[in-house]
Amino acid sequence: MIKAILTDIEGTTSSISFVKDVLFPYARKRLPAFVETHADDPVVQHWLHEAAKEAGLVSATREEIIDLLISWIDADRKSTALKALQGMIWEAGYLDGEYRAHVYPDVPARLRAWRDAGTRLYVYSSGSIAAQKLLFAHTEAGDLTPLFSGYFDTETGAKRDARSYRRIADALGVPPGEILFLSDVTEELDAARAAGMQTTLLARSPGRCPDGTPHRCVADFDAVAFDAAR
Repeated sequence: MIKAILTDIEGTTSSISFVKDVLFPYARKRLPAFVETHADDPVVQHWLHEAAKEAGLVSATREEIIDLLISWIDADRKSTALKALQGMIWEAGYLDGEYRAHVYPDVPARLRAWRDAGTRLYVYSSGSIAAQKLLFAHTEAGDLTPLFSGYFDTETGAKRDARSYRRIADALGVPPGEILFLSDVTEELDAARAAGMQTTLLARSPGRCPDGTPHRCVADFDAVAFDAAR
């Protein structure tokens, strides 16, 4: 019986191209000016310091930190500090109407159906919690944030580490076996399965279900099947 669903974002609820082709370039272009104009902001200072510490830089100029962060964007580095700073930049873009977040057509209705049936919904993404909330608050289908009970990011731990999923289960107060994790990344699902969670692989492109996978594989949210706890 499933009491909670934990979902990834990129490739699962939303297209990878929206993040890669819209959000990443937007943040990359605006990051230098953002750092320069917000350098006195304590929150920005904190994350710049965390980025320097992550890179092993004892002392670095503002320009060196900017160059470091841009190189991390180009490499799609899963850095909590970078994700936090990107989220702050993306907020301005959402609020200015520069873009709306993509969600697959099947996602909003299915999320509502699960929530209305009593299943609690959570998000676990490498993007910061603030960025996750912004994305779901400004989708092409409207504000979806009321559907979710909580969010998790890499401050909980790496997405390919089983310990992260155990921490999430502990935080939810739900046995791992009563949580269903949805993702398009097999290694993430492997980690969740190792932690005891139920898993389903989203293969949005036809023919992407790999042979021999231990995870149930479906093409969209409408095909996700489970027994909901009552």
